[in-house]
Amino acid sequence: MIIGIGTDIIEIERIEKAIKTNKHFLDKLFTKNEILLFESKAMRSEVIAGNFAAKEAVSKALGTGVRGFSFKDIEILRDELGKPVAKLNEKVEKVLGNKGYNLNISISHNNLSAIAFAVLEEK
Repeated sequence: MIIGIGTDIIEIERIEKAIKTNKHFLDKLFTKNEILLFESKAMRSEVIAGNFAAKEAVSKALGTGVRGFSFKDIEILRDELGKPVAKLNEKVEKVLGNKGYNLNISISHNNLSAIAFAVLEEK
């Protein structure tokens, strides 16, 4: 059963500006593992924007927005095939009531924008 869905779109240029004007931008919003992912992808801004959009989409699928946890509590990585996967830490698990769930994410981008879609389902 679907618990929630969420989507987000962001202009890649906004992420580029945030990185240039705020040296702590990445550290404030992304985990060490996510930053390693970005480095493995040559710090491409569309990858960073896609992860940002995915975090927003997950927070919307939870139905809470970013309340009671931070963006760093949602980690967006890739599996061995490149599929985006989310790891939610204990703060986010608490929002879910520690119930079992499946979380599916899709990320896409063009040269201007990145978009993400998240579906949260009960196990």
